[in-house]
Parts: sequence; structure tokens; C-alpha cells
Amino acid sequence: MTEATHHKGFTRRFFGAIGGAITWLRRVLTNLLFLLLLLFIGVLIFGKDEQLVIPQGAALRVAPSGYLVDELSQPSSLPAFFGGPQAPAETRVKDLVDAIDNATKDKRISSLVLELDSLVGASLSKLEEVGGALQRFKAADKPIYAVGDNYTQAQYFLASHADKVYLNPMGSVLLTGFGAYRNYFKSALDKLKINFHVFRVGDYKDFIEPYTRDDMSPASRENNQRWLHELWGEYTEQVTGLRNLPPEAVDIFIEQLPQNLKEHDGSWAEAALAYKFVDQLASRRAAIEELKETIGANDDKQSYKSIDAGAYLRNQKLLHIPTSEAPQVGLISASGTIVDGEAPVGQIGSESLGQLIRKARENKVKALVLRIDSGGGSAFASEAIRQELLATRAEDIPVVISMGSVAASGGYWIATGGDRIWASPSTITGSIGVFGAFPTFEDSLESLGIYNDGVGTSDLAGTMRFDRPLPPAAANVLQQGVENTYARFLRIVAEARGSTPEEVHKIAQGQVWTGRAAQQLGLVDELGNLNDAVAGAAQLAEVEDYQLVEIRRELTPGEKLLRALAENVDARISASIEANLPLGAWLNTLQPVLAPIAELREYRDPRALYVRCLVCRAP
Repeated sequence: MTEATHHKGFTRRFFGAIGGAITWLRRVLTNLLFLLLLLFIGVLIFGKDEQLVIPQGAALRVAPSGYLVDELSQPSSLPAFFGGPQAPAETRVKDLVDAIDNATKDKRISSLVLELDSLVGASLSKLEEVGGALQRFKAADKPIYAVGDNYTQAQYFLASHADKVYLNPMGSVLLTGFGAYRNYFKSALDKLKINFHVFRVGDYKDFIEPYTRDDMSPASRENNQRWLHELWGEYTEQVTGLRNLPPEAVDIFIEQLPQNLKEHDGSWAEAALAYKFVDQLASRRAAIEELKETIGANDDKQSYKSIDAGAYLRNQKLLHIPTSEAPQVGLISASGTIVDGEAPVGQIGSESLGQLIRKARENKVKALVLRIDSGGGSAFASEAIRQELLATRAEDIPVVISMGSVAASGGYWIATGGDRIWASPSTITGSIGVFGAFPTFEDSLESLGIYNDGVGTSDLAGTMRFDRPLPPAAANVLQQGVENTYARFLRIVAEARGSTPEEVHKIAQGQVWTGRAAQQLGLVDELGNLNDAVAGAAQLAEVEDYQLVEIRRELTPGEKLLRALAENVDARISASIEANLPLGAWLNTLQPVLAPIAELREYRDPRALYVRCLVCRAP
């Protein structure tokens, strides 16, 4: 080895060692930063909440983000800002209602301010739940103010409860009415040579129509028009009543919108002011300045004196820890598609929900309220959940059903297991019908030169495969299964509602009803919100001084971490995309188009029989 070679080797080793040290140091620092981040978030999640100091005379700031829901969805395995899926932000309705109701009785809270720009959407029944709390707040002689740059239909429903509504001079009140539109795939399936096999009972059971038609059937159109007009009537009646406007004011505003805009030089804000939908045109900065004078300024003088509804509710829970001695009324939320077996939060798994119901029995609650927000799913899973409710009643524990936005098809199947059924006037329910469906791709594969052949011990062997035709015998078996399940559905409803299968059939066949219509038809006992249902359950159990205990699946520490990340970062990103980017709104419209196809794979019904309502997504 020459001296030059030795020197070159030493130099390479020297700089290699330095490079290795730098790499090691970088990894150590990265890991330390990551651990510090986890520690910081862990303290936020698991650490003790500080008891906030609520200024005397402060306003309760209600600023929901994303969608109003009964139950928060399962947090993603990877937050969006780390490359995971972009999930919509969500705000739990019960949390908003509890915060407002607590503030109603709190002498430190002088008023309430609605800031609704980040509210992406909500069904009418959920808006009514929050609206009921707002009305109780006003009844305590506490004013409500609404501040917005623009108001969507959902946002304006809440804003209409305010004593004073501010709107940005460049903003709008976008009222358009309710609609039920979907994509139809029949021609596309024909071009792709996909054979979609459908088995159903009920002229109005239209979940499967997008795969068998290119347009809405007359029966479906008639049914959907009826409940949509009923819900729109609920919306306009409440908005015009709250704003002291003529009953037809909203409809006239929509019908004459081009003319109204022309009269005000194309200004949506001026048109809304002229129709008295808003009280004052002011930029957000100007509205905040006015609220500072009315309510008082906060410590830094940058905004009005306030406390956020979420922080306020956490503070109230810390101050009012329930005693274990009081009788308990259990509350379980069941939201999402009904599937067989285990399911994450955001879906209703027969085993997952069954475990919660059994837990309620083990805890010896005096009564149980099941809040249902579902358009259905697996028939088998729906029956398994109903049996758990019957077992609860058999132990002398009254079961009360509270219907959320939707409790239809499989959701109504479950509801029949309760002693009493409560619904809001705008709940969507009914859709009593059954269908079976699955596609086969034998023609598509043959066009690509792929064939299927083989032998079996019977004519039914090898059926229910996506790559083989469906034999007539198998189709006959499936149709009989659908008819048998429908007959069972009718008997269950008839027994629960004190009727006969023949009478139930007249209002079944997949027909969808609003809560108000369902009460008139005998499908629902009472009209009211969740609080009304809880009070009704306590009355059935003959208890007066009780505490409401939510029975929920415990999140793992990892899920708590992901939820905290999602709520603090992803929620803001999602609301911003939805509110400000046309692309975000466009991508959001794809979800209902693709959802039915994905749902059929998720139900996991052992016989491929479904009690599901497609249009049951309340506007």
C-alpha cells in the first residue's frame, strides 16, 4: 500500500465517520422532536383540564366546524397532514346542546354569538336539536347574535334564531330548497358488460335503482317528492316564524331571485337585507367591533368577551362530577351503516353495539335510551341488535328509541325493539323493505378472453361468484329469501306497533316517511328531541332525580391521539377546503356517488339480504 493510498483511505474513513455522526445526530434529534410532540399531545389528551376562569358577562361563542353528527367517526389511522385520508370535520350535536343549556342557567354568561362559517352541513333534525337549545337560551332573556360572511341553508337555519344577524356586504344567504339527486349507472354497466342481479320486495325500495335504471322510477319520484316537500315545509315554517316573516317569504325569495338580484345590482347581501333575512350588513371586523361595545372586550381588546362552547362544556363537566348514588339512565348512540360483527365508531356493528347494550344491563341502569341515526344495512345484524334490546326489556329495563336524522329500513328494524319510539318531526324513517343485490362480471371477463369452467356436486355449487353467471335456481332461492325476510320484517313491525302485517304492508314497501307523518301512521309514538326521549325513559322507569350516563366504546390511547390530531388540525383543513376551494366541494359531491357501491361490500350480511334506504340522507 502506497502512502497516497493510505492517506486516501484515512481521509475517506475520517469524513465517513463525520457523515455517520451527523446522520446519527439527525436521527436522534428527529426522534426526540417526535417524542416531544407525542408528549405534548399526550398531555393535551390525558392531562388534567385546567378550570377556566369565565369572565362575568361573557358571551358563549358557538362556532361548530364540519358536519353536525350524533357520534364522532372513527379517527383515521393516519392524520391527513401526515398523508392520510382527508376526513371531514365533525361537531357532536349533544356537546353543543349541553353547552348551550348549561350557559342558559349560568349567570356569568350574558349572551351567545353564532359564528357559523366553518359549519359545512347538517340534517334538518340536527339543526332543530341545536335550535331548540338556542330557543331555550333566548327564553332566559339572553340575546343571540349571528356573524357570518356567507350563510348556507344549514347555517342560516341556526342564524335565524339570533336576535341580530350580521352579514358581510359581499356575502350571501344561499337558500335553494331541498333536493334528492343521484347518479344512475345502468347504461354504464351495460357498456362494461356487468350483470347486476337484483332481488327486492316493495315498489318504493329504490336503493338499487341506480344499477337497474338510468332515471328515477315514477314510484320513487312520488315518494321522494312527498317527504322532501314535508321537510322543506318544516324548514320554511321555522325560519319565517323566527324572523317574523310571511310564511311564503322564503319560497318567494327563491322563485324571484334573478329579479331580486337585478333590483339590487347583483348584490346577494342587499337582496337578503331587503327581504329581512338579515338585520345589518357589516364586515366581520365591523361586526366584532360592535359586539365589543355591546358585550364588552376581552383582555387583549381584540375581540368581544367570550368563551368557546367546547372549552366551556369541558369546564362545566369538571365542576359538576355526577354522583354514583343517583339512579342512572343509559344513553347509547348508534350511527352509521349497520354491519354484521365488529365495527368501528361511525358504523353500527351487531357485536359492537350488542356489547354496549349488554354493558348497560350489567351496569343496572334504570332505563336505556338508544339514539339511532342510520339508514340501515344488514338485515341479519339488525335482528341481532333487536334481540339485545328485547333481552334488556326482559330484565325490566325500559328501552326508549330516540330517532336522529334517519332511522329507516334497518334503523327502523332495530327501533321496533324499544318500548317507546321518539322522533323529531323532520326525522326520516320507514323504508320498510328488503333487497338483495350483487354484480357478476362473466361477460366483462369473456370480452377480455377470460373464461370460467369447472364441475360441482350440484347445480348450486359455485354460485354467488363474481366470475360466473347466476343460475336460475340460485336466483329463485335469493328471491325467496328476500320475500321471507320482508314477511318477517312486517311481522316484527306489526307486533311492536299493535297492528297486522297486512296493515303494515300498506305503509311499507320501502316508502319513506318524515317523523311527523310516521307518528300519524302509528310507526312512532312521540315527537321530540333527545332530551325529551331521555325524560320519557326516566318516566317509564319511574325515577325523578337521575343522571344520564353515556355508554360508549372506549378509544384506545392511539385512537385518542389520532382523534386529537384530527380535531385540532385536520378539522380546520377540511373546513377550509370545503368552504373556500371549488375543488373541495366538487370532491365532496363524489362521495354519495361512490358510497352505495362501497357499502354493499361492507354490510357483511351472511345471506346478502339488506334493509337499506339510499335516499335516506336527510337534507
